[in-house]
Amino acid sequence: MVRVLFVCLGNICRSPTAEGVFRSLIQQAKLEDRIEVDSAGTHAYHLGDPPDPRAQAAAARRGIDLGGLRGRQTTLRDFHYFDYVIAMDRENYSHLLSRCPPELQYKVRLFMEFAPDYGHEDVPDPYYGGTTGFDRVLDMIEDAAAGLLREIHGYKHPAQGGGR
Repeated sequence: MVRVLFVCLGNICRSPTAEGVFRSLIQQAKLEDRIEVDSAGTHAYHLGDPPDPRAQAAAARRGIDLGGLRGRQTTLRDFHYFDYVIAMDRENYSHLLSRCPPELQYKVRLFMEFAPDYGHEDVPDPYYGGTTGFDRVLDMIEDAAAGLLREIHGYKHPAQGGGR
């Protein structure tokens, strides 16, 4: 079992979107029994809250339901439990490294490493922008999620010829 944790600031926009997108890819590839996915925030701003309605709407337009997800904060246990702790941006990456035991820091990665063609290290936070920001972020997340799944399991995105 490979375990993946997506992390942003408050766990209501980017990281739950990444969780939903990645969960959808896992289901399409029929890897639910091999890959576990979750999301969390580096801060406790939205504990127990559902994802931002704009994130839910953007994901729903692409057939992804985020409604059952709830915000939580990262814990020390996460660094031990998960194989990948994926930060949405450099700020959260730095925060995660500051809390992560040194021997486990190799698990902390930037999400956009898995979509290098973008030339960005960060998935921008759409929270303070308009609805188009959520669609742009979703595009980035879909590409990075496919790249991550390829790394984990040699998966090829359906848009690139499908299947494993």
